[in-house]
Order: sequence, then structure tokens, then C-alpha cells
Amino acid sequence: PGHHGRMKLYADTPVRRTRQILGDLWVVAWAVFSVWLATMVFDVTMKLAVPGRKMESAATTMGEKLRDAGNSVDNVPMVGDKLAKPISGAGGAADSLADAGRSQAEAVHTFAWWLAIAVAIVPIVMVLSMYIPLRMRFIRRASTHARLRDTEAGIDLLALRAITGQPLTVLDDITGDPAGDWRSGNLPVIRALAAVELRDLGLKPSAIVAPRPADDPL
Repeated sequence: PGHHGRMKLYADTPVRRTRQILGDLWVVAWAVFSVWLATMVFDVTMKLAVPGRKMESAATTMGEKLRDAGNSVDNVPMVGDKLAKPISGAGGAADSLADAGRSQAEAVHTFAWWLAIAVAIVPIVMVLSMYIPLRMRFIRRASTHARLRDTEAGIDLLALRAITGQPLTVLDDITGDPAGDWRSGNLPVIRALAAVELRDLGLKPSAIVAPRPADDPL
């Protein structure tokens, strides 16, 4: 089966594939943990808004009662007007106190949101900025290599890449003259070189059994 047009997300070899899958799952788990931690931070921070909410509620109630008292006193003959002014003034002060409580609670709410976002986003971005480039590099290279191993020309190219990129000790284990064997079209050596290049990415060797040229039945 061919790999044309398909992305190679994971290696063929079980150990490397398992490691990659576990890595992906760890990143997902880390993201979920970061979001959970952010909700905890948000809840804890929002507790700081409780005094402000209580102050707003108490001051609002006090202001309403003082205004009611001012209106009642205002009806008292002779002294009612003089008494009503300071009581109404106290009601206004209570309103200001309620506004201060509301502002404090709103400030805490805003701070809690930004803190929660930072707690969630920063760790996720840090991990993804390191992990995604590594995964994308593998996917890009593995997808290309998987397509190349499906054709004789591609296997040739993989062998050439091995000659130019693999350590000399690795090449020596295959042949004493990798460049010469590649130029002469030594098929077993070319396949061995291509297999080494594929193995570096955890990919299996080419599944092509026989070469296409009719003059070489093996």
C-alpha cells in the first residue's frame, strides 16, 4: 500500500510509536491540568471579592433605611427638615460605601479572570512551543520518507541521503564503498542504505520486493 498524500503521524516501530503517543497524551493531560488549575485559582481569588460584595450589600441596605428614615423624619413638625438633611447625607455616604464595595469586587473579578488565563495559557504555551516543533519536524520528515520508500527512485534518494548524512561507522557496516555501490546500482546495498535512513525515523524498510528494471530479476 502506498503513502502518497498521507501524513505520517507516528513511527512504524512499536517502541517509538508508543513513546510518541504517550507524549501526545501527556501534552493533552498537561493542558487539561492547566485549565483545571486555572479554575481553582479563579475560585480562590474570587473569595477576595466576598468582603466587597458584603460591604456593597450592607451599605446599600443601610442607605435605603437611612433615606426611609430621612423621609419619615421630614414629616415631623418644626425640626423634621433639619433632622432629615444629615440623615439623608448619611444615606448618600452609605451609597458611596456601596459603590466602593462594588468597585472592589469588580476589580477582584477582573484580576481573577486574568490570573486564571495566565495560569492556564502560560504553561500550555511553554510546553506546546517546545513539543509541537519536534512533532511537526518528525511528521514532515516521516511523511516524505514514507512516500519515497514506495518507489525505486525514492529508495535511491533515501540511499543517497544515508550516504551524505549517516555516520561513517554506520556506512562501513553496510559496505566499504557506499558511493561506488550507489553509482553502480548495487541494489542490496542501496536497499540497506535506504533502510538505515528509514530506521532513523522509526520507519520500516521499503515493502517493494522486486526492482522495476526487467534486466535484474532479483
